Amino acid sequence: MRKAKESLVLLLAGGAGSRLNILVQKRAKPAVPFGGIYRIIDFSLSNVMNSGLQKVGVLTQYKPLSLMDHLSTGEAWDFTGRNRGIQILPPRTGELDSDWYKGTADAVRRNLDYIKSNPADEVVILSGDHIYHMDLDAMIEFHRSKRADVTIAMMVVPKSEIHQFGAGITDKFDRIVDWEEKPKEPKTNLASMGIYVFDYNYLIDTLSKDKEEVDFGMHILQRAIRNDNVFAYPFYGYWRDVGTIQSYWEANMDVIRKDSGISPQKWNIRTNIETMGRFADRPPARFGFNARVKSSLISAGSNIQGEVINSVLAPGVTVEEGAIVKDSVLFADCMVKKGAVVDYSILDKGGHIGAGAVVGTGDNHSTVNKLNPSHLYTGITLIGKGSQVPAEQKIGRNCVINSSVKEQDYPGKSIEDGESLFSRS
Repeated sequence: MRKAKESLVLLLAGGAGSRLNILVQKRAKPAVPFGGIYRIIDFSLSNVMNSGLQKVGVLTQYKPLSLMDHLSTGEAWDFTGRNRGIQILPPRTGELDSDWYKGTADAVRRNLDYIKSNPADEVVILSGDHIYHMDLDAMIEFHRSKRADVTIAMMVVPKSEIHQFGAGITDKFDRIVDWEEKPKEPKTNLASMGIYVFDYNYLIDTLSKDKEEVDFGMHILQRAIRNDNVFAYPFYGYWRDVGTIQSYWEANMDVIRKDSGISPQKWNIRTNIETMGRFADRPPARFGFNARVKSSLISAGSNIQGEVINSVLAPGVTVEEGAIVKDSVLFADCMVKKGAVVDYSILDKGGHIGAGAVVGTGDNHSTVNKLNPSHLYTGITLIGKGSQVPAEQKIGRNCVINSSVKEQDYPGKSIEDGESLFSRS
């Protein structure tokens, strides 16, 4: 029997991820921190590692430097050795710098030389921005047993959410007989997870047919379903696309919720400790005499003297006495000074909240962000990387304080619901 390690993996990590707003202002979407010590891409890479797959090409594009630094040689995921390897595939632009990948299929097509130089039985195509645990070896065996040209991992989702996905209609043998891409009035609740197994030769042949077919869901798969053997691989575990602020926040909360289905430690999710700088040498978290922590994840190097409730804190976060952090996600080295409150917010790396300040004030969650109403509409407020919030400052709901904002950039003592603030420098 052939082994799954004879399959080649392509990991798509080049999307702009603009719906994550300022979290992707200075980094690629798959490099966004998650769950305290991880990056989003760690989950896909660890699934590859745990499934015994050994060769991975990572397709990058927007703001790739932090991602490339994180991937390094691939040693953190055991991708080093004679027959193993991870290769970063930079964007293939045309004559203009703006000539980026036009879609998922276009990205793979422009890297056909890499595929052809790494012969395999199958090509597994993954996204680098999903939080999930999956045995890819089992999916590959399913693909082989069906003698499929293409196999798509699919799962049942509420019909109210199916408009966000490609949707497949199957027969009793799991063969996909019809396809709807982000349907407004769906005929099915079976959603594509953006995880594909292609027969190696079939993929090369199909990408060579029509170069105007730039997207798998919109073009390649729909033609394949009409003409070839395309099957749905049923998936029943935890999976979440963290492409929006709301879904990103919810997935972080799932890490600390009982019975949510997500467990990075049990899933053997690895991260690259060596590129985390001084993260690797952080001392254990410290808790003061008056500290109160409930239903939260506190990472190494943190100093908790105040109150932390239902929150996820990355390494090196300080919460001073009398301060409260609730229903929030704080990236590395954030500081919450004495008497400050952070409520239903996400703070990027190095955010500094002054004494007595309130981030996420009031009960009005319905005033959407004026600049990006589709990004912030549930009440979450964002504080950008390295930004400062002055002492006694009040910041409302669905607000955005952009990266590197300083105390002198604030026009007054309060930022109203739905407003955004930018650095003047």
